Amino acid sequence: MTISRPPVGVVLGSALTPEQIPGAGELAEQLGFAAAWVSEDYFFTGGIASAGTILARTNEIDVGLGIVSAVTRHPALLAMEVATLARMHPGRVTAAVGLGLPRWIAQMGLTPESSLAAVRAGVENLRRLLRGEEVTTTKGPFSYDRIKLTHPLPDAPPPVWMGVSGPQMVRLAGEVADGIVVSVMAGVAYVRWARERLAEGADRTSRDPAEIGMNVLTFMSVDEDPARARAAVRHRLAYYLAGRPDSPVTRAYGITEELTAMAAGGPDEVERRMPEQWVDDLAVAGDPAECARKITRLLDAGADTVSLFPCPVERAQDIIRITGRDVLPLIPASYGRKPTGPAGGPAPAPRHH
Repeated sequence: MTISRPPVGVVLGSALTPEQIPGAGELAEQLGFAAAWVSEDYFFTGGIASAGTILARTNEIDVGLGIVSAVTRHPALLAMEVATLARMHPGRVTAAVGLGLPRWIAQMGLTPESSLAAVRAGVENLRRLLRGEEVTTTKGPFSYDRIKLTHPLPDAPPPVWMGVSGPQMVRLAGEVADGIVVSVMAGVAYVRWARERLAEGADRTSRDPAEIGMNVLTFMSVDEDPARARAAVRHRLAYYLAGRPDSPVTRAYGITEELTAMAAGGPDEVERRMPEQWVDDLAVAGDPAECARKITRLLDAGADTVSLFPCPVERAQDIIRITGRDVLPLIPASYGRKPTGPAGGPAPAPRHH
């Protein structure tokens, strides 16, 4: 980045329509957000098309592509797309690879034998190709026969991050990735837990865990009426919690058993019964000052960037405006663990072979 911005991004895509994404990206840049992350949740909006459009319509803001599934397209094709974007828009692109929601992957008949092996192969080969290496291997779900990019970035490859949740994936990221993107419900306790797992993975390859970035996605609603903001987030949280009542996030907060009982009645029952403490723990909601405090707590816990998923999505542009006007000024641009690089994270990690 060439201007100073607080380490706060915005998540675009999925619930937004394709027509809304370019304008939202432009608005985020104008208002001082550090990054725009474009999600690729199947079968909503395409991440590569969204990232390319935002990059073309803006000048400064970093753009993160993710999470892109390691099994839905050949990593060589992903490398070609990422390299093209990164050469067109130097220093502004980050790609994040993960498995994707298992239900969506199963719908496409792409469930791998080993999720861990599939993601490892995807990340490692994507990084090699972006550096200009020739890849020949049959490890993972795809084969490579002397594949080499014509237009790589050997001197400044874009960072490759991982979308992670469970302990094995977080440790793997500590071994092979430049950073991690974590769940929209990752509160302070989970962020600290994930930092510990990252350090364990980094130790396996003698990496400095401080050089591994963390972008925390979080549901966010800001309003001068804190009750209205909390109600908007509560509705969205209930939908996600009901869909996955047993997860690394719920286990980090010790709520799995209670939530599982609620989830039997569906999202409406979860929304009706969930304690207010869950909203405090799992989202950013309230008036501008309260939202700023919650964002800084996530940064204090170990996040390098906090990227906000506006709730309700129908008010996304309003929430982006209010956040830029009333929340970002309360968070110093120098705040955080280290200077930010592409997509709000640290500079790329040293190359590992």
